[in-house]
Amino acid sequence: MHIERTHHIDASEPDEDGMHEYYYEYDMYRFTDGALCLVARSYSDEPDEAHFLCFEVDGHRRTMTDRDLTNPLLRAAQTHLHALGKVRLHWLSGRGMGYEAMPPSGS
Repeated sequence: MHIERTHHIDASEPDEDGMHEYYYEYDMYRFTDGALCLVARSYSDEPDEAHFLCFEVDGHRRTMTDRDLTNPLLRAAQTHLHALGKVRLHWLSGRGMGYEAMPPSGS
C-alpha cells in the first residue's frame, strides 16, 4: 500500500479585520494498491477523526458501498489512521446524514 498525505486550506479572502467568512484546514489521504485508491480526509480542528470519502478505480471515482467495509485496502487504511491517533473513523455512505461510523477493524 502506498500512502500519500497532502495538506490543504480552503478559505475565503480575509476581510479588513483579517477574518474569513469560511476557513477549512485539512489533510487528504490517498491509500493506493495497484489500480485501486481509497480517499480520506481529516480536518485539523478534529485531529482524532477522519472520513473515508470514496474509492477510485483506474482514476475513476465511485461511491463507497457496504461491501467496501471488508475491502483489504480500507482495512489497512483504517489501521494506519488509528496509528496516527485517528480513532473516530466514518465513511461517506450517502444515507441519512451522509456519514456512518466505521465498524471496528476487527469485525
